[in-house]
Amino acid sequence: MRLHLPLIAAALLLGGAAQAQTKWDLPSAYPATNFHTENLTQFATDVDKASGGKLKITVHPNASLFKAPEIKRAVQGGQAQAGEILLVNYQNEWQIFGADGLPFLADSYDESAKLYKAQKPILEKKLAEQGLMLLYAVAWPPQGIFSKKPINSAADLKGVKWRAYSPATSRLAELLGAQPVTVQAAELSQAMATGVVESYMSSGSTGYDTKTYEHLKFFTDTQAWLPKNAVLANKAAFDALDKPTQAAVLKAAADAEARGWSTSKAKNNEYMELLKKNGMTIVTPSPQLKADMQKVGQAMLDEWLQKAGPEGQAVVSAYRK
Repeated sequence: MRLHLPLIAAALLLGGAAQAQTKWDLPSAYPATNFHTENLTQFATDVDKASGGKLKITVHPNASLFKAPEIKRAVQGGQAQAGEILLVNYQNEWQIFGADGLPFLADSYDESAKLYKAQKPILEKKLAEQGLMLLYAVAWPPQGIFSKKPINSAADLKGVKWRAYSPATSRLAELLGAQPVTVQAAELSQAMATGVVESYMSSGSTGYDTKTYEHLKFFTDTQAWLPKNAVLANKAAFDALDKPTQAAVLKAAADAEARGWSTSKAKNNEYMELLKKNGMTIVTPSPQLKADMQKVGQAMLDEWLQKAGPEGQAVVSAYRK
């Protein structure tokens, strides 16, 4: 018991300060050097500054606190007060989470922003039902195909071991005749090194972060879709903050969203140059591959609309207005 007396004394002395400061954990699945994580870190710094040090947010990158599929549940259950998720990972839970993973529905930054606008009200409503709130969301750069050899048509992907990171990328592989293997970002480098993965679709950002150029030599720039990362907060944890601190969080989140989208755009070109510099060949998709991918995209949209029902139809209609 005596051992704990100094700690108790210190706690009493610091009582006022300890009560005044709130600490949040914010897990992310991506490396500290990824632009999403850098944006998160800036967000945490902005909150600290704007709240006068009342709210300290610790960012835990690279799946160090929770693995990618566990983050949403951790925030829902209050094990972490906030967290960053890739929305498309949760499509099986609710189809609308997967809207921005549908090939060629929204295939540019402007279209992606338009889809986000259409998706946001229903997304916020669903998250609120789950005890969560959306702080902000940022699109990844457009998705292309990383492969060992040039891909001129869907036939070239037949039987290829294809890394899937979401229900949509898994379904895409099936429709293209590839063999889907579920691998999260943190394990991708090892999966390529051991031959578990021979091809995958992602952005130049993931390709560079995982040093894909050491294993796969081609990137076909299909610009198929721009999935979004969403930063969520536990609603009860947010509600427990005083009003000025809540305002500081919301302002920092709005700034992070605007900054994140413009960084994503700028980084896309930068990543292409970095991949080239490291020996990767950047390929424009052939007309045949484009046609094959469009066909698969339409099939996936039809399937999705069937599963998503009136909610999905409402999102697509609002987006296409």
